[in-house]
Amino acid sequence: MPGGAVPGGAVPGGAVPGGAVPGGAVPGGPAGDGPYAVLDCRGQRCPLPVIELARRLAEVPVGAVLRVLSDDPAAGGDIPAWCRMRGHDFLGRTDVDPEQSGENASAYDVRRAV
Repeated sequence: MPGGAVPGGAVPGGAVPGGAVPGGAVPGGPAGDGPYAVLDCRGQRCPLPVIELARRLAEVPVGAVLRVLSDDPAAGGDIPAWCRMRGHDFLGRTDVDPEQSGENASAYDVRRAV
């Protein structure tokens, strides 16, 4: 994609707000409006995806969802374990379509609980 953009509105190495939602709902919040932000950690290896998750999750509102894109196999165990240790909600993992992203990666959804 041009300009370093990636599917889902993410910028490599950064979280991108999903924008305002009518009625004052928090994007990626309880209304289920999709992720508030997407964090692209593809190409990073353990422990970097979890470090980036911890840093970016502090920037999203409580109740919002941060989606982490990662191609690191260790992220499949590390992200849920980090959520349990820190009291956040791990919502699940989905495979990212390789035709859409150009590589094999997974998306991990985390809801900020505290």
